Amino acid sequence: MFSKFAALFALATLAAATPTGNPPPPVTPPTSPQCCNSVQSSTSSAVSAVAALVGLDLTGINVPIGLGCSPITVVGNNCGGTTVTCDAPEVQWGGLIAINCIPITL
Repeated sequence: MFSKFAALFALATLAAATPTGNPPPPVTPPTSPQCCNSVQSSTSSAVSAVAALVGLDLTGINVPIGLGCSPITVVGNNCGGTTVTCDAPEVQWGGLIAINCIPITL
C-alpha cells in the first residue's frame, strides 16, 4: 500500500512539469478487467485532481472513473478493492486512472 502512495507522489512530481490541456480521452465500451482502489464519478474533485496529474481533460465526460487501478490477469484474483471492467487504461497514466469503469463479479 505504501508503494502505491510513493508512486503516486513520484508521478505527481513528474506531472507537475507536464503541460495539460490534452483533448478528453475517447470513451469506448469497457474491455479491460481492473482492480481499482476506488471508483468515482468523473466530476468528483478527487478524479479531477488525478486527471490533472496525468494530463487528462475530463470536461464533458460523465462516466465512472477508477483510481489506483491494476489489471486483473488471473480469474479469481483477490482484488482487495473494486473489481471493474474499464476502457483499457493508457500506459502513460501509470495505473492512476481508468475510464468508464463498470463493476463486475469474478
